[in-house]
Amino acid sequence: MVDVVNKKINFNDFLLFDGAMGTMLQKYGIKRGELPESYNVLHPEIIEKIHLEYLGVGSDVITTNTFGANRYKLKNTLYSVEDIVGSAVRIARSAAKDKLVALDIGPIGQLMEPLGTLSFNDAYDTFAEQIIIGAREGADIIIIETMSDIYEAKAAILAANENSSLPVICTMSYQDNGRTLTGTDPITMVNVIQSLGVDALGVNCSLGPNEMLPIITKILKYSSIPVIVQPNAGLPKLKDGEAFYDVNAHEFAQYAKIMAEMGVTIFGGCCGTTSQHIKDISDMLKDLKPVKRDVKKFTAVSSPSLTVVLGEDIRVIGERINPTGKKKLKEALKNNNLDYILQEGINQRDAGADILDVNVGLPEIDELAVMVETIKELQSIVNLPLQIDSVRPDVIEAAVRIYNGKPLINSVNGKDETMESVFPIVKKYGACVIGLTIDEDGIPSTAEGRLKVAQKIVKRAAEYGIDKSDIIIDCLVLTASAQQSEVKETIRAVQLVKSTLGVKTTLGVSNVSFGLPRRGILNRTFLAAALTAGLDAPILNPLSEDMMSTINAFNVLWNNDIASKKYIDVYSTFEGKQTNKEITTNKDLKSIIIDGMKEEASKITKELLETMTEMEVVNTYLIPSLDIVGQKYESGEIFLPQLLQSAETVKKSFQIIKERMMASTDKKISKGTIVLATVRGDIHDIGKNIVKILLENYGFDVIDLGKDVHEDVVVEAVRSGNIKLVGLSALMTTTVRSMGETIKALRDNNLDCTVLVGGAVLNEEYAKMIGADYYAKDATQTVKFARKLFECE
Repeated sequence: MVDVVNKKINFNDFLLFDGAMGTMLQKYGIKRGELPESYNVLHPEIIEKIHLEYLGVGSDVITTNTFGANRYKLKNTLYSVEDIVGSAVRIARSAAKDKLVALDIGPIGQLMEPLGTLSFNDAYDTFAEQIIIGAREGADIIIIETMSDIYEAKAAILAANENSSLPVICTMSYQDNGRTLTGTDPITMVNVIQSLGVDALGVNCSLGPNEMLPIITKILKYSSIPVIVQPNAGLPKLKDGEAFYDVNAHEFAQYAKIMAEMGVTIFGGCCGTTSQHIKDISDMLKDLKPVKRDVKKFTAVSSPSLTVVLGEDIRVIGERINPTGKKKLKEALKNNNLDYILQEGINQRDAGADILDVNVGLPEIDELAVMVETIKELQSIVNLPLQIDSVRPDVIEAAVRIYNGKPLINSVNGKDETMESVFPIVKKYGACVIGLTIDEDGIPSTAEGRLKVAQKIVKRAAEYGIDKSDIIIDCLVLTASAQQSEVKETIRAVQLVKSTLGVKTTLGVSNVSFGLPRRGILNRTFLAAALTAGLDAPILNPLSEDMMSTINAFNVLWNNDIASKKYIDVYSTFEGKQTNKEITTNKDLKSIIIDGMKEEASKITKELLETMTEMEVVNTYLIPSLDIVGQKYESGEIFLPQLLQSAETVKKSFQIIKERMMASTDKKISKGTIVLATVRGDIHDIGKNIVKILLENYGFDVIDLGKDVHEDVVVEAVRSGNIKLVGLSALMTTTVRSMGETIKALRDNNLDCTVLVGGAVLNEEYAKMIGADYYAKDATQTVKFARKLFECE
């Protein structure tokens, strides 16, 4: 069956999935609070009817009723993952006959580290459990959908690839700002997920078809594999107290036609869609043929929120996190002083680096453990893609496995042994890799010799299924002091490799000056020559003004910096800087909080408390810092991971301050108490948990009632605590009614509290209709309102 599926997931045929399961279950009488997946066991005949209804209107693929069938969401139910997934696949398999069955894998419902407590390995194990059962019971496809965190998507894809041989499709959900909840944009999603070896990718849920069009356009621009789109039936609205979606089946099919003409080949529906929506798409597709897309492959590496494309501009790889020749960094590594390493990353980012090299290779330390920890910590505070630099394949694999995004591996070379050990890692984890032009015979003395090694690397990579777009060739810089005649051969080699192979290139520029005085003069002159030869990504010290000014000037002269905009921005008020800036530890607590340096924040807070009162530190540093971070989040300068990292950093400082106050007086730092709850019938609480984190770090006490909270529990909490503000959350259209009933219960009990509501299905109109006082679209707006209500600003 897998061969049949692979033939269907292609550019030459349309493939039609089904529509929403939850919407259809409402038609068959599911009650608020009932677990949709429980119907696999309690009412298998209803699930089968829904499958047959979709099959009857033209679905090629039916999706199992397993969206929330993971160990976390089933924890406090009567059912095991085996019960739910096993029965779901068997029901679908029986209904499908010769059609296809897709095992549905939804998000776990927990924030992953460093945003939350769910580790990558725990996420992987959770997904693997579902996949093993689903594959055993006869699923044909694995569809991983509604992902808002690309790290969670990676865990699911690896679990699918390593525990089954089934084709894998992955879709993410986007907000109206064109990014996922955790800040991933379409090019990053494509670059990461496509590289992990999925068979199709795309977008589903959150938005209606019209709102998805700009996102789909970007996905189609970059994806070289089939694209799937499963929109909601428009946007949710309220009528007579009930939620409905505002795009009917005919309109939905018309949008699908537009998408098909853009190049989408796989369709389906998400929230609010029914068998009629799928029928209208099926009828529409009969008159169309798939559009042939010509997608040019690109070389790029990614963090969760930023993709750096090589070839569009000169890309600087920062070299400073490498102990070679760096005494202070060696000491930091030996003493497990991660803050020093993190500050190196921040300094290089601020100096203009695009990618950061990470090398922690010292014989005195556990390189593998330190590399993994360094990668995790760096990714929590710096949004740049990372270059994993080690001579040990086990270290490389451990690092790229837990890396969030698409990394660059440094490196492979022309030696057979090295290629055999590194290329499988590159392929499995979808990385880019640097290829060094050295083999068993050493470094060739001529440009032609280095080209031959590069050709060997590219050819061997292809045998592993690695495209040359994922290879960056390093023609190797030799020292002018020892091998002067070969320096120009490196420049010629760059030209030859570029013109012959068409791959991107890198060089460790500063090697050229080793052993000679006034190294900066040689470095910048060699850099200029290499750039004119076609160098794409120099590895250098971005804190060197000589090197960065050479690149900025080159970009103007080579017409990369259009209208000299960046050059003017940098140098219009430039008064001169020292040639090589040394790393400095930032002692300003505001900057430390903004950068998310948790341990450094604790240290500086203690120092400040020697000369300032507790509230002076709070009002001078902590609250203003959070305000700045909040503004950056709202403007799109930073995203949820950075917002929460700063919040966690403030938490460290607040803890020290609270302990100091409790030890000296009975003073309280609390600005007020707020009740939060996810309403009855709704088991989604990620949004509420994010709100809780921010409120607590602004000094509020939060009574978190949890999820699926009955209105009577909310009423009692407000009454007993004399609560001034209640925050209610709902993610599902079916539970908006519960939110309205909770608000009514508060009013009926004459409780003098303000009610603030939020959630994916809500808006200002909804909030007013159900009797809420205010609506907040995200956590930062909630904090703003709370501060205003409690007169904190």
